Amino acid sequence: MAELIIHTEEIKNNIKTLSQFFKEHHIEWSLITKVFSGDIDFLKNILTKDTLEHIGSVGDSRLTSLKNLKKVNPDIRTIYIKPPAIMYADEVVEYADISLNSSYKTIKALDTAAQKQNIIHKIIIMIELGELREGVQRDDLIDFYEKTFSLSNIEVIGLGSNLGCMYGVEPNYDKLLQLSLYKELISAKFNKELKYVSGGSSITLPLITQNIIPKNINHFRIGEAAFFGTSPLENKQFLNLSTNTFEFHANIIELDEKGLVPDGIISDANIGHTADYNEEDVSEQSYKAILDFGMLDVDRHDIETNDKVIKFVGITSDMTVINIGTNKTPEGKTKYHVGDTICFKPSYMGVARLLNSKFIDKKFI
Repeated sequence: MAELIIHTEEIKNNIKTLSQFFKEHHIEWSLITKVFSGDIDFLKNILTKDTLEHIGSVGDSRLTSLKNLKKVNPDIRTIYIKPPAIMYADEVVEYADISLNSSYKTIKALDTAAQKQNIIHKIIIMIELGELREGVQRDDLIDFYEKTFSLSNIEVIGLGSNLGCMYGVEPNYDKLLQLSLYKELISAKFNKELKYVSGGSSITLPLITQNIIPKNINHFRIGEAAFFGTSPLENKQFLNLSTNTFEFHANIIELDEKGLVPDGIISDANIGHTADYNEEDVSEQSYKAILDFGMLDVDRHDIETNDKVIKFVGITSDMTVINIGTNKTPEGKTKYHVGDTICFKPSYMGVARLLNSKFIDKKFI
């Protein structure tokens, strides 16, 4: 069976390196684990005692994941990182110590749920800064905060924004300065000190090294940099973080020399995806290998291999076909055999999908 290899020590070292980096810049941070979809084995292997001491809190976008976080360690400080659905207000308050919000109606529901559970629920209010995802409109911000401050079981601990996740609006000094100024405005207007200005994610990290982060930006939500060692702004390695954290190994279950062009009438009945081919190559032959994973497991665009000879041919629900050319090494020896594995490097979305597949083994090393 194909398997996802997870290098736990590499990830844990990334977390420790990021923790030291943020400490030097007087910034708090939350580890965002949504790529792992609440996988219990992952949480147990990564969020060990020696790792948690480097993290202020752990965030996720799924309630089931937050439940699993609390199962692994009830003392973990958790953050629900997307606006909650009203119908789950009770569970959000139970499993999330903090939630990010942009709807007053939802916050009222959280207040009611917190009253029933006799606790104070902390929230960060998100502001729309151009990404057109979640966030209160800037013109409505003062009225929004005024209403929210009046709720008895809600404590507003900060404001935040989300950039780069949907349209890819780049975070820059001007965008983050706007967020910083809104914090000053709200504090002055209501005589309340907001502890957090949560303006950063992995895409914002390079701005810290360039020393162009407004001083009020004091909280980051980090997933990709911790788990993949990169910042998505330019998809480059950040600091000296490890980028060798995941491998995807697929098994060759058939290997034979076959034509480059399919033989027969092509209908619309296929359920897979294929690469383009040239009808002029009808007489050409090449070695094709069938691998033991398919579309149900991962999108082919989310994995890549260092073997530049390998070309994608087609993928169905449970199998993938690749072209390996002559199947010879430069020395003329046979390169691959049935039973060999092909190693791929998965992207962020690749890991997320592979971890969600019940047909892929997960191996922590």
